[in-house]
Amino acid sequence: MEGPSGYYLTSMKDLPEDCLNFIFQRLECNSDRESFGLTCHRWLHIQNINRLFLQFQCSFTQLDLSSLSQTSPTISSFHLNRLLTRFQQLESLSLSGCTELPDSGLTPLQYYGSRLQKIFLDCCFRITDEGLSLIAIGCPSLTLISLYRCNITDVGLQNLAESCLGLKDVNLSYCVLISDHGLRALSQKCSQLRAVSVSFCKGVSGVGFRGCCSPTLAYLEAESCKLEPEGITAIVNGGGLEYLNVSNLRWCIAGDGLAAIGGAGLGTKLRVLNLRMCRSVSSESVAAIAKGCPFLQDWNLSICHEVKIPGWKAVGENCNNLEIIHLNRCRNLCDHGLQALRDGCRRLRIMYITGYYQVSVPAMEMFKWSRSDVQIKEEEITTVPNWPFR
Repeated sequence: MEGPSGYYLTSMKDLPEDCLNFIFQRLECNSDRESFGLTCHRWLHIQNINRLFLQFQCSFTQLDLSSLSQTSPTISSFHLNRLLTRFQQLESLSLSGCTELPDSGLTPLQYYGSRLQKIFLDCCFRITDEGLSLIAIGCPSLTLISLYRCNITDVGLQNLAESCLGLKDVNLSYCVLISDHGLRALSQKCSQLRAVSVSFCKGVSGVGFRGCCSPTLAYLEAESCKLEPEGITAIVNGGGLEYLNVSNLRWCIAGDGLAAIGGAGLGTKLRVLNLRMCRSVSSESVAAIAKGCPFLQDWNLSICHEVKIPGWKAVGENCNNLEIIHLNRCRNLCDHGLQALRDGCRRLRIMYITGYYQVSVPAMEMFKWSRSDVQIKEEEITTVPNWPFR
């Protein structure tokens, strides 16, 4: 339409799609983004194609009590098909907490999952190998998958690994049917693995990583697994670990195979090590780790009852980059052991300590006086923040 002065009038409906995209992507307020699609069907389309993440109300990417107390909605293949048809540019999908979601509910992913990079299925108790096969077929671009408490086996994990070669982060915690065979397939096929959790997988000994542990593997959670000495050696053989949690091995490992963590120069990148409740870890192993992992910054030794004076001395003498240490309820931590930590560990800034029965009051007061730069916290920390799946 030509205006009175000879120029053409332009309305919002005349703007090309790339201009509308430009406008939408610069809306910083979530409420503005949600209101954008209420204007007209065309603007709703712009809003739809710009949605990259979808999470149901019951979903959780962090496990908490409020998430578990919510009523889980019935999500079917029909619901998911409608949503994926509408939001075809999704890169991340969370169905976590959909406890009644069946394998068949994932069928639409075969047709609309090609762009998905992340999928969360935590506590989807009815998801089995069949559902995992649907994901493997439809989501070849996956880099992260979280299967916490799903009923999958090595067969499903192998199918996933063969199709999703770009996987980097894999959460298998509480997948009790998984064994070293599945981990071997994952390690062999997915050469870019960055983070893996197999906590509470009682069929995992660690040998699944033997000969195929990727140097890109930086984070490993293996709490309460039946790790064997050979398994621990296999886990660290990649040489790229920065975070390692092998806590609660008191009833698993025969003797003490944890010295391998600091062996052959493979622990030089390790920054965070959790040995909480490794009751059988010896002073010799702690000394080997202290010498072989010189850049450790956070070390949890809570409830490591067999660590005695030689172990504490080795920590004080070798852990020059240690900033945080956990000493809760260590039965053999005594005055001499505390003195070794006081005289060494020059970068220490936080010490978590409770239940120090063999440490005298004067020894503790001397530590506080000599190391006023260290914050002493009488509390116990069991998890470390910034883990990829939290």
